[in-house]
Amino acid sequence: MFKNNELTMNKDLTFDFSIFDSIPDICFLVSENFQILDLNKTAEEKLGCNNGNLIDCNFLKLVDPPHLEKTKAALTNCINENKIENLSIKIGTSSSQTIEANITLTPYQKDEKNIFVFAKDVTEEKNKELNLRRFYSVANNTVNPVQITDVNGKMVYVNSAFVKASGYTEKELIGNNPSIFSSGKQSKKFWKRMWDTIKNGKVWVGEIENRKKNGEPFYTQVLISPFLDSDGNVAGYFGIHRDLHDKKMMEKQLIHTQKMESIGILAAGVAHEVGNPLASISALVQVVQRSSTDEFAKEKLELVKGQITRISKTIRDLVDFSRPSNYELNLTDINKNIYNAVEIIRAGTKIKDINFDLNLNKQIPNIPLIEDQIQQVFVNILINAVDAISEQTNKKIEKKISVSTNIDEDDIIIIFEDSGKGIEEKNIARVFEPFFTTKREGKGTGLGLWITYGIIASFQGTINVESTFGKGTKFTITLPVHLDH
Repeated sequence: MFKNNELTMNKDLTFDFSIFDSIPDICFLVSENFQILDLNKTAEEKLGCNNGNLIDCNFLKLVDPPHLEKTKAALTNCINENKIENLSIKIGTSSSQTIEANITLTPYQKDEKNIFVFAKDVTEEKNKELNLRRFYSVANNTVNPVQITDVNGKMVYVNSAFVKASGYTEKELIGNNPSIFSSGKQSKKFWKRMWDTIKNGKVWVGEIENRKKNGEPFYTQVLISPFLDSDGNVAGYFGIHRDLHDKKMMEKQLIHTQKMESIGILAAGVAHEVGNPLASISALVQVVQRSSTDEFAKEKLELVKGQITRISKTIRDLVDFSRPSNYELNLTDINKNIYNAVEIIRAGTKIKDINFDLNLNKQIPNIPLIEDQIQQVFVNILINAVDAISEQTNKKIEKKISVSTNIDEDDIIIIFEDSGKGIEEKNIARVFEPFFTTKREGKGTGLGLWITYGIIASFQGTINVESTFGKGTKFTITLPVHLDH
């Protein structure tokens, strides 16, 4: 067919173009005026035409308009410079579809200047590339952490959400096994069941607890799906995580709320059972005090009376917390309430060296609250702040209590920050439990923050605590501007 690198000619020195009919790619012979002189069977099939439709047709009419100028320039250059040109264009078909094609233009000059056009249909490859780009864009920009591993479990891809969630850099993750952030909370049997499932080509879904680079827990629900190669063998695994942090926090809050409700019911019963005998004891102490002339006995009875008063106050606090309030809601000025609470605390003897920094937003609206109760909340938090500062051992830290108010859409945000000794991490989760206190014996009942929690909850608000041991504590209260009835 070929001799001395030239194509075989018939006696009229023209192409015997049928020799290209067996080639699976599109072939044209084009004149220097870009007229189609001949084409092969593949061109007819892919373009949906027959030889007669395109003979003497201008080749540029097949080219998709956006690629017209560069195609014309390449054809012209091929003729004038007698050089091979390569380009990628789209060619239209009779069904108004387009074919992605890699074009090679080869000059053929005998008696006339012609161009041999070789077009390789790469539509399928381009579509695969486009799908791959789409997948990459979706995977890399989704909020869910995504990872891909090879058959041995080594990570070959992680998206930006996975990098952010794990705390590791992409470089630290790629090539490593996901076990680098394992918490060790799941058993070997747990992981064996997972591997048995995905190695058999099945999808596995489960909840796991991992550890971020900084040691914090990372709770997710994971879906791991194997993907197969062209022979149907497992080529790797695709894993997508759903962050369960909010779900876990909601579960903890629900458990805490249920526990507080149960304790409230118990507290009401205890208050009733203890209150009556305590009243009798108090009355007897007062009778003995009035009838006794022994100064030593009177002194000790006064101590007993003081302890009875303390117990009575604790019982009243329990009753106030556990019983529904009969007080009516009134529009309350939060800023004024905070200012009055600070003034109450200023009267104490411990605060002479403490600076109070009030940053109160004047745009805060009055909201429906029980004024005495919300002031009790503020006073309780401020008392704790003063006590924490008095126990601060770092003398270089300024003694300071900051209070700020702001509004965020339909919520009022109130923040109390102190520079006290702070709360140890192991105790933070317990600060709102009844009778739990980190103060020295006799310095607190452990009911102040419990009652505070209950009051804020009754106003459909939330209270959260953050603390760094040795540096200070922050309480954040959120109250809705409008209560749901």
